[in-house]
Amino acid sequence: MVGNKVVLAYSGGLDTSVILKWLVNKGYDVVCFVGNIGQREDFDAIRKKAIATGASMVHVKDLREEFVRDFIFPAMQGNALYEGRYLLGTSIARPLLAKAQIEIARSEGAKYVSHGATGKGNDQVRFELTYYALHPGINVISPWKDPEFLQEFRGRSDMIAFAKRQGIPVKATAAKPYSEDENLMHISHEAGILEDPSFRPPEHVFSRTASVGQAPQKETIIDIHFKDGVPTKVFDKTHGITKTGPLEMFEYLNKLGSENGIGRIDMVENRFVGIKSRGVYEAPGATILWAAHRDIEGIAMDKEVMHLRDTLSPTFSEIIYNGFWFSPEMDFLMSAFLKSQERVDGKVTLSLHKGNVFTIGREASTSLYDQKQSSMDEDGGFDATDSKGFININAIRLKAHYGAMGGRLNYGWIKKGQDKNGKK
Repeated sequence: MVGNKVVLAYSGGLDTSVILKWLVNKGYDVVCFVGNIGQREDFDAIRKKAIATGASMVHVKDLREEFVRDFIFPAMQGNALYEGRYLLGTSIARPLLAKAQIEIARSEGAKYVSHGATGKGNDQVRFELTYYALHPGINVISPWKDPEFLQEFRGRSDMIAFAKRQGIPVKATAAKPYSEDENLMHISHEAGILEDPSFRPPEHVFSRTASVGQAPQKETIIDIHFKDGVPTKVFDKTHGITKTGPLEMFEYLNKLGSENGIGRIDMVENRFVGIKSRGVYEAPGATILWAAHRDIEGIAMDKEVMHLRDTLSPTFSEIIYNGFWFSPEMDFLMSAFLKSQERVDGKVTLSLHKGNVFTIGREASTSLYDQKQSSMDEDGGFDATDSKGFININAIRLKAHYGAMGGRLNYGWIKKGQDKNGKK
């Protein structure tokens, strides 16, 4: 087949190994791409397995530094938190992987790219929207939406049987009846036994965080320094350890969060395709970092800028979750967020203890906090008599509204039977 080269996003697991062989059997020249984004894997073994399964070439790229610097930190600057809880570990990683895959496709002269994401999940959208944004003319092979593939593989048992027939070594068994996705930012656990939203995950599910009961009795005190809203240094005051550099800092925060049982999230979320799903996540370092960043903004960011930015953060989170990292709306929002971070410079002191992140102090060279002005013991240049006029002006519309109603409180949330004074 002429011009049949395809770059496959390959993990070495059951799905992508079967897809690799299936593509080879269909006559494609398969080049595998493996992105190291912090998952605990033997990349040499993955490379050897891909070649043994039929790949003509394997590219293994270390993307960890780029992941932290260009994806995790910008998400933090916008306080990305999907549905108020999920730190978006998988969502943030997918556009980076897809970007690197497109770069390899261009260097290899490949007309096709492929992935192993399912037709029900979010990852298919994240991969493919990035492909098309960065390489509009690319052709995408998505086996889990291909009728021929779906006819041959109705479930994991069919894939395991195929792998055995083709001589592909597999680890998939019933011993771990749920799926996982791991990277530097988090590990997710979902599907299988976790699909029952009332089922409490057994402790063996968690691999990145200690339980609260196992966490140390003594707190760990750390400082996180920021410049323009970006971490520049982590100082562990309890153990006298300093870390600098994006990857080094984030890995150390992961270590501290893991030891102190920080970062577990169990939630039912809304997928982009309209299906609700239960996800169990562990994001130790990100949980610490998000808390510190939010706190330094409190002392260094203008009130109106903060409140305006906060109205945009839910939309920003949805854009990331839904796979539009490379989009005009993302460009627009990130430009605004970067502007909002220009004076977010300072240090936050945190206590890490028994699953909790407590802020216990902060200071900023760009602080907007005036201790004398805030004090109840001195005026600090604030004329208290001005507050009378401030209140009177704000009361004008309230007087007009309730005066027109004759003083009646005619709202559904006011209990029936109460008079206008709130008495029964």
